[in-house]
Amino acid sequence: MVVDPLPLQTFAELFPNGVSRYAVGGLLVGLGAGIIYLGTGISAGASTFLESTLSYVSDRSRFRRYVGSRDWRLVFTFGIVLGAAIYAATLGDAWTYTTDVQVWRLFGGGILVGIGTRIGKGCTSGHGVCGVGSASRTSLVGVATFLLVAIGVAQVVAAMGVSP
Repeated sequence: MVVDPLPLQTFAELFPNGVSRYAVGGLLVGLGAGIIYLGTGISAGASTFLESTLSYVSDRSRFRRYVGSRDWRLVFTFGIVLGAAIYAATLGDAWTYTTDVQVWRLFGGGILVGIGTRIGKGCTSGHGVCGVGSASRTSLVGVATFLLVAIGVAQVVAAMGVSP
């Protein structure tokens, strides 16, 4: 029996750099989130880590609720940055990463994501990794919404012929 190679070729085109880096990265993200949850009982969302860091410089009540746990959160956040730097220095090519996307588009996108993160009470890592992993209905709706909107916007932008 001859197997049709078309589905395999289509799958390979979706991952031009291979699938292993994504699988290993996902495994490490999931393992890290699991360790944080098992050790603290708290989901490892990055926006919460940012808010806890801001509690060092702000007296706003929104940030003050993290004062009791901000030290370990700061260490975890530093670990994220350090882990990426170690990977880039030893195995990766992240030091040479460039983009053709205009700065104003990156900035505008960042602002919209920041506002959405605040309104949605969490970020991609919090809802996508931890919330979906714990079958939170709020996170399932949030992840489905931002994925559908992102796919739709990407399709509209591509159809308009907009390039970086």
